[in-house]
Amino acid sequence: MPRHAPSSPARIPRTASFVPLIQREIERMIGTGELTGGTRINESTLALRLGISRGPVREACRALEQIGLLRSELNRGFFVREVSTKEALDLYDIRAGLFGTAGRLAAAIITTSQLRGMDELIAQMEAAIEASDIATFYTLNNQFHHAVLIASDNEKLIEIYPLLEAELHLFRRRGLVLAGSMRTSNDEHKAIVEALRQSDGTAAARLLERHILAGKARFLRTLEDDSATPARLSPLDPRTPKYNGR
Repeated sequence: MPRHAPSSPARIPRTASFVPLIQREIERMIGTGELTGGTRINESTLALRLGISRGPVREACRALEQIGLLRSELNRGFFVREVSTKEALDLYDIRAGLFGTAGRLAAAIITTSQLRGMDELIAQMEAAIEASDIATFYTLNNQFHHAVLIASDNEKLIEIYPLLEAELHLFRRRGLVLAGSMRTSNDEHKAIVEALRQSDGTAAARLLERHILAGKARFLRTLEDDSATPARLSPLDPRTPKYNGR
């Protein structure tokens, strides 16, 4: 009787396995300013850069369109969505309320381990400030805010925030390019952690709300301040000098 070869484990389709990774990479590129509002996503170049086929890239773009980060045009592809000033200001106001609530809740239950993690993020942000590395600071800053939400242990709050986070990438970085903004932001982080360490929910809520509204004020300044550093174009952006269109 012929022996059957052992069945091999089910393979995860390439599209299913790569789409979340590609989605996060595009979000990162938008958040760090490599891709700016109105930029067309060059699917071929991105696929070549990541060493994959175009299929998963297109699926990731469709997913990002559904959450409002990209928009599509018939026969032209996907573009980074541009957020109006009104939309941006509305999102800041929503975030201020959410983080005020998160701080008040977290102060009563935050663990030593969570406080230590926030301290480490602050130290890493200090290093990024010294290196004038806005891209790294931006990523760490997002991690810090996420850590505050997790410390609140409020499942609905944690569930709601990602729905806003994608759109935040479209404009939040702008407030950090002004001279001294990263230092100011991290000093605010230190005060927030101290309030959490003291289990002072009122102070933590107030400081977090002020922190978000200070970011709103910095964003408004970028609309008028010519000293704001322009975002660096990505190799994937057709407007980049020497872009070869591949």
